[in-house]
Amino acid sequence: QKQLVESGGGLVQPGGSLRLSCVASGTAFVTNAAGWYRQAPGKERELVAARSTGGSTYYEDSVKGRFTISRDYAKNTLYLEMNGLEPEDTAMYYCAEFPGPYWGKFPSTVGQGTQVTVSS
Repeated sequence: QKQLVESGGGLVQPGGSLRLSCVASGTAFVTNAAGWYRQAPGKERELVAARSTGGSTYYEDSVKGRFTISRDYAKNTLYLEMNGLEPEDTAMYYCAEFPGPYWGKFPSTVGQGTQVTVSS
């Protein structure tokens, strides 16, 4: 059974940094694309970053230059490095795997999420 478990969320001041981690079991990030979604209260879930198996990346416009997605194949772990955090980044962040080498509209597996709160 595929499972994704996120960690690394928390409370951080504006301008601060966090690194989210997502450990996969029952699947391998080397075979499928993976990414990070976020959902703030009252808002739609949005894809903020994704990475194909070939290394291509996608970033939502508001996080370009501040967030970096990466993966460690040996640890079967996906990361999201977040710098220059803003209050608008406050949301639940979800790790996701896609059913193929590129990201798309519908992930095949989504984790339980980790909360990120940016506030002074």
